[in-house]
Amino acid sequence: MNTATAPACPHSRVEDCLALLVGTVMISFGLLLLRTGGIMTGGMAGVALLLHYAFGYAFGLSYFLLNLPFFYLAVRRMGWAFSLKTFLCIGLVSVFSDHLHGLIALAQIQPLYAAVMGNIILGTGFLILFRHRASLGGFNILALYLQQRLGWRAGWLQMGTDVLVLSLSLTTVSPVVLAVSVVGVVVLNLIVALNHRAGRYLA
Repeated sequence: MNTATAPACPHSRVEDCLALLVGTVMISFGLLLLRTGGIMTGGMAGVALLLHYAFGYAFGLSYFLLNLPFFYLAVRRMGWAFSLKTFLCIGLVSVFSDHLHGLIALAQIQPLYAAVMGNIILGTGFLILFRHRASLGGFNILALYLQQRLGWRAGWLQMGTDVLVLSLSLTTVSPVVLAVSVVGVVVLNLIVALNHRAGRYLA
């Protein structure tokens, strides 16, 4: 049978649960690398990091609260299955991110390495979630919705919102740290844009 026209084989619930757990653990670790290096990122994670750096707010709680309005959009536009998976992923990342310090302590990390490796891990985690019909809320929901409806690349849409978030971070981080953060965000969005395309993954 031609694999290009083979019917999709949906993931089972067990596969979905395992994938969402693995994806959120990876993303939480990637965020730990960014926070240890003082690096910014885009999206709602970037907004939560900005609040963390500027005011000392807990990253996980800020991230969870910022995503609540987008959960409503997900329910209205993307359906309950996608929305519940996404809400679960947001909750897991929020909890994992605020409690990883009890499992691992990083004394030092070079900022460029933190930016590149952290975002490689984030991008891989995002792909796992996307391929199991979930996301991390926020701008991801909007990007996935527009890709589904209009065919626009989710990675490129995400990059536009990331530029805005990074621009706002100039009030908190130095220009050097911002430049390193931009490198990391480009890496992240290239991973998503090159690998998350309509028709490339059928399951």
